[in-house]
Amino acid sequence: MSHNLACYRCGASLAELSLPLSRHDQCPGCTADLHVCKMCVFFDAQVPRQCREDGAEDVSEKERPNFCDWFKPSEAAFDPQRKSAADAAADALDALFGDD
Repeated sequence: MSHNLACYRCGASLAELSLPLSRHDQCPGCTADLHVCKMCVFFDAQVPRQCREDGAEDVSEKERPNFCDWFKPSEAAFDPQRKSAADAAADALDALFGDD
């Protein structure tokens, strides 16, 4: 089964990974965990608990692997306009000091 998934953090293709994603799967580009809220179709930063699935248990760390039964990977999880503060800070340091 083919899919067009991309890492929510760096945008790297996840086409070589098989579905369903396991709790241990990581992005081949940045090693981000993938069975996480931010990679899910139900993740929405604009709603309470940041989840549109009412039946899902609350997960406090949205970038940590979890056991959510409602997890469904989103093909639209990567948004190049939305970078975490840590990513922006790392980019700024690389620009200032180089990334040798």
